[in-house]
Amino acid sequence: MKDFSIKKLYYSISEVSKITNLEQYVLRYWESEFDELKPAKNRAGNRIYTNKDIQLILFIKKLLREERYTIEGAKQVLKTYAPEDDVPDVEESGGNVEQKIPKDSAQTSLFFEPEGRLREDLLRIKQFLEDLRERVRG
Repeated sequence: MKDFSIKKLYYSISEVSKITNLEQYVLRYWESEFDELKPAKNRAGNRIYTNKDIQLILFIKKLLREERYTIEGAKQVLKTYAPEDDVPDVEESGGNVEQKIPKDSAQTSLFFEPEGRLREDLLRIKQFLEDLRERVRG
């Protein structure tokens, strides 16, 4: 019988694909685009991902899919990203690894608080420009 008390150290690309809900080709593509994402390979040449790798993949996914960064924009954000040593294990979190986002500088707050001041300022500017356009047309 399998002992579930032992935590898994490495995951295959198919397991990571299921955990992150991303296709395997997307994981391989991101590996070629993001220098920070370099899973180790076993003797057979298969990729083996750690919990930190999975955390990074989920962070990249959040940047690209939820926050709508371009790949170049996400690369800039990743320059300030440092995964924490205390990464939750995938088994403990039910396959849903929480993102740990650094909040220690004003610059990172611009990137990581899309619902914060920067977003509010941009929405006000957008409204101002729309009002101005209406006055010019009117």
